[in-house]
Amino acid sequence: MSEPYSVLFPPDEPRPPLQREPPPFFQDLLLDQVVEAITAGREEYDLKPFFHTPLRSSSSVVFRQEVLRDLEDASLLAEILAFSASMRAVRADLSAAEKATYVRQRERWVLDAVAHYCEAVSRLAQVLSQASLRSRGLLGFSDHLRAYTASSAFRLLAEEAEGLRRRLASLRYTVLLRGLRVEVRPYAGEPDYSEEITLTFQRFRQGDAKEYRFSFPDWPEMNHVEARILDGVAELHADLFSRISRFCTAHRDFLDPSVVAFDREVQFYLAYLEFIAPLRQAGLPFCYPEVTETSKEVWADGVFDLALAHKLVREGSLPVCNDLSLTGPERILVVTGPNQGGKTTFARAFGQLHFLASLGLPVPGRTARLPLPDQIFTHFQRAELATDLHGRLEDDLLRIRQILRSATPRSIVIINEIFSSTTLQDALFLSQRVASAFLELDVLCVWVTFLDELSRLGEKVVSMVALVSPHNPEERTYRVVRRPADGLAYALALAKKYGLTYEQVRERVRP
Repeated sequence: MSEPYSVLFPPDEPRPPLQREPPPFFQDLLLDQVVEAITAGREEYDLKPFFHTPLRSSSSVVFRQEVLRDLEDASLLAEILAFSASMRAVRADLSAAEKATYVRQRERWVLDAVAHYCEAVSRLAQVLSQASLRSRGLLGFSDHLRAYTASSAFRLLAEEAEGLRRRLASLRYTVLLRGLRVEVRPYAGEPDYSEEITLTFQRFRQGDAKEYRFSFPDWPEMNHVEARILDGVAELHADLFSRISRFCTAHRDFLDPSVVAFDREVQFYLAYLEFIAPLRQAGLPFCYPEVTETSKEVWADGVFDLALAHKLVREGSLPVCNDLSLTGPERILVVTGPNQGGKTTFARAFGQLHFLASLGLPVPGRTARLPLPDQIFTHFQRAELATDLHGRLEDDLLRIRQILRSATPRSIVIINEIFSSTTLQDALFLSQRVASAFLELDVLCVWVTFLDELSRLGEKVVSMVALVSPHNPEERTYRVVRRPADGLAYALALAKKYGLTYEQVRERVRP
């Protein structure tokens, strides 16, 4: 049996196995928070495995980008959302059928589910056939729907379901109440006594009076009296109810696997577009990156941390956007600067950028050209646990060794303040050895550090600095730019602000 048609994976490429657990780097890059926010409210679709599983080919990335570009059309997006709502109604009908105690009520829920399903699928097939689609994913699914809805099996399913519902709607019968006895009889043209009573007592109406009528709640479950009345109606119309029973038995599995797959998979796109919509409205840029497997060059303009942006926009502010690039022989971005200056945020944004691109999604930024990584590794400081038998330095070394053993030339490594538990001299020695190993492996790396010397390891290493205000060294700009590391200049600026330079101190102590 062939796999259902997919709008997430190209039909001519093997599908990667979905990862139910998040990748190890998710927490360091705050992607766990991002995915949690994206999938909130869509738990029924089990979307997280799609966001945990990166694509391994640039053609698969382009396949998804094409679908997203089609879904940027507001009218098409509205129709897809309407289809999703209809499919939720179908699932609600089937769920009610499973819970129903009485067989005839269960059959009516199934009949309604089939009718709603056929209406939704027919409408979607019509919409897609008339839309100006460009993506292979939606064009292929449109072709599938066209063939499916034109098939004799689907037409008979839709026609029979609608015909049975019409016949049910046309049924008329009489219920006789004598004390506690309820009797169901064929309708014989009896008058509607409720209307006659209303007309009779209309003459006694004196203006607006207190309303004593109330509505009975429309419970989905039947009580035993309603069930017996329905049984009586079924006895009067045995042929119709027998046909309904045969219909429900024959079409127990009426859902098309490709339609079910589409209903779930399209939520991956809808959820992400819904998540970034308020960020776009706030003025933050998103782009479809050019993704390549043959080049290691990286350039991106207007990049920002998606997790931070989600938080700030809800609070009424915006993150600072930064530019980054690695060209020619460049492999490592060494980021230095003051604490709380945006260095870690910049490193996270770099990792998020590449992972979101590997999912085929629009990335934060105005423009971007990125390599497709095979793996992403992170090394951020962890809180020490009392049960941890390793010291912090040993833990750093063990984790780095694992990265060096697993990384390939297509990998990305993000380091944040490693070896901070040892002396400055030892930290510099160890960092230089690790950086040399990364360069030998030819990985791409962002390294946040307090060691300016790392930024001067040669042409393959680029120095980036988190800036402070030129007028106030304590004021962070959160801008990270290409320039030689100037930690000493920052320290001198702070010393000058607080009157602690050599000249200032000497002037104060002069007799």
